[in-house]
Amino acid sequence: MLYRKIDSYIEEHLKSDSDKILLLDGARQIGKSYIIREVGKRIYKNFIEINFAQDKEGDRIFENIHKKEDLYLALGMVAGQQLNAYDDTLVFLDEVQEYPQYLTMLKFLREDRRYRFIASGSLLGVTLKSTTSIPVGSVIVKQMFQLDFEEFLIANGFGFDAIASLKEKFEKKETLSQQQHDMMIDLFRKYLLVGGMPDAVSTYLATHNIMKVRDVQNSIRVMYAADASKYEEGSQKKLHIRRIYEMIPSQMEKQKKRIVAKDIQGKKGDRYSKYEEEFEYLITSGITHAAHAISNPKYPLAETETKNLLKLYMNDVGMLTGVLYGNNVRPVLDNERSINLGSVYENAVAQELRSHGHKLFYYDNRTKGEVDFLIDAHDTVSVLPIEVKSGKDYTKHSALDNFMKVPDYHISSALVLSDEREIKTKNNITYAPVYNIMFISEKEFAPEDLIF
Repeated sequence: MLYRKIDSYIEEHLKSDSDKILLLDGARQIGKSYIIREVGKRIYKNFIEINFAQDKEGDRIFENIHKKEDLYLALGMVAGQQLNAYDDTLVFLDEVQEYPQYLTMLKFLREDRRYRFIASGSLLGVTLKSTTSIPVGSVIVKQMFQLDFEEFLIANGFGFDAIASLKEKFEKKETLSQQQHDMMIDLFRKYLLVGGMPDAVSTYLATHNIMKVRDVQNSIRVMYAADASKYEEGSQKKLHIRRIYEMIPSQMEKQKKRIVAKDIQGKKGDRYSKYEEEFEYLITSGITHAAHAISNPKYPLAETETKNLLKLYMNDVGMLTGVLYGNNVRPVLDNERSINLGSVYENAVAQELRSHGHKLFYYDNRTKGEVDFLIDAHDTVSVLPIEVKSGKDYTKHSALDNFMKVPDYHISSALVLSDEREIKTKNNITYAPVYNIMFISEKEFAPEDLIF
């Protein structure tokens, strides 16, 4: 079983006095159902799992239910012997987006307290927008992501004490020995190849065969494309979604990594507003991460973001390297000079920041240049700029230097991540190995839980 940090969050919620229903949201194939199943069976004597996607392709017993009494009847028909009381019975409603009426029903199930409920789904950001009645005050929506780098380390036998020691050294700005650093860089580069999709990680641990890992990743990418094809069936939007998604790897190789609207269909007059719904789908479905442009940064960053300028990242860096390099592991493991890994490193950092609860922004100024990432630093009520470097010239960053010189921005520190071993600070810029991104955390769990 792969260690997942969200395990303890789910367990604490189910054991707490809160009777709000936990709704786990996230992209397909990141392990939502598996972790709920593991925790639910561990805590509850009676665990009932209803998968609405399977029901939709099968008997459709739960499809046209709109009242809690009818749900109880259907549950009794398929799992009657397992149903008992609120304190010892957990009902797991999986793939809830397939039957959106259940999102509204959660409020009444909570009030009734006949059984304890938990739910999960994909595309919930899209589904919630079209739900006529959101269960205000009854549901906690928790975002989940695939394995982050710390979880990948643990899956590879890394100890919790070792991670705690690494974090302490980073906070004290103490440099690792060459041997320790080499080991960490090797593991980080393997994470770039494998990524964090649970099936891909499990396949890697079992086989160490990149071709088998790529087969898993390719099947997930096909599934994502199929999901997009279900969106507004019969319209052009699904084609645009697939086109934008397929553009991400090649676009990230360019100096300006954002997707330009006119390139989507090759039409000069096209603007972002024409494809706003398609971008929104890619973001809210969880299959991409978005970083919005900021030209005049102020804390909190969300107040000054530019809605129509954004960079898209793939939600999993392993799938990105699969598209870019296929079964060839040498460009990543050997850091070949002819290959620019800048986009891969940047995608990995974006993925890690999102999994730690940060909203992503980047600095975009015509005269001063572009800084890879800006995040809110809540402890100092300021903005932290982050630059990601994959080459030896990691101390050259004119855009970051220009950014730091603007007095109105009130920037007290910055972070540059690269392959280099030494941790040092110069002119309020801290240079650190890229694997330390796992310690740039909002808090242990993401701060953006939505309570409805």
